Amino acid sequence: MTENAGRELVLLRHAKSAWPDVPDHERPLAHRGQRDAPVMGRWLRTAGHVPDHVLCSTARRARETWELAQAALGASPPVSFEDRVYGASAPDLLDLIHGAPRAATTLLIVGHDPGIQQLALLLAGTEAASSGAGSSATVDRLRAKFPTAAIAVLEFAGNWKQLGPGAARLTGFVTPREVGAGGPDGS
Repeated sequence: MTENAGRELVLLRHAKSAWPDVPDHERPLAHRGQRDAPVMGRWLRTAGHVPDHVLCSTARRARETWELAQAALGASPPVSFEDRVYGASAPDLLDLIHGAPRAATTLLIVGHDPGIQQLALLLAGTEAASSGAGSSATVDRLRAKFPTAAIAVLEFAGNWKQLGPGAARLTGFVTPREVGAGGPDGS
C-alpha cells in the first residue's frame, strides 16, 4: 500500500449500557445494547466497512460491544484493547490513531461519548458541513447526537500520522434504529 492511499476510520460508540451498582469502567451492556451491537456488526459487513485493525476501550461495555459486533461481522481483525480510549478526548483519540498500524486501511475505534462524537466532528471539520446538502445533513445529525451503538465513517487520503482536523470526509453516520428498521445505509 502506498502512503497516500485512501483510508477509512470507523467510529463505533459502545452500545447501551446498564447502570448496576458497579464502578463505571465495569458497567455491562443492557439488553438493548446486547441486541444493537450485533446489528451494527452486520451493518459493517454488508456496508463494506470491515476493519483491518480495531482499537477498543477497556471498559466492559465497550469490550462487550466489540465482542457482539465482531461475531456478526464475520471477521477477526487484530484488536488492541486500549486503556487510553476510555475517557479519551478527541485529541487523545487522534494521538492513538497516529500510532495505528501502517498496513491498516480501515481502522475501527470502539469508544465513548463525548470523545467519539468530538473526534468525528474534528476530523470532518468545516468542509464536511459545506460539501453538499447530504453531507451537511449528516454532519448536523452527528452534531446533534451520537447515540449508543451508532457508527460514523470517515475517509481520507494519506497515512494515519497525517490525519488531523478537517482532513477527513464524513461518508456515513448510522444508528441501530435506522439499520434495524432498514433505514439509511449510511452512504
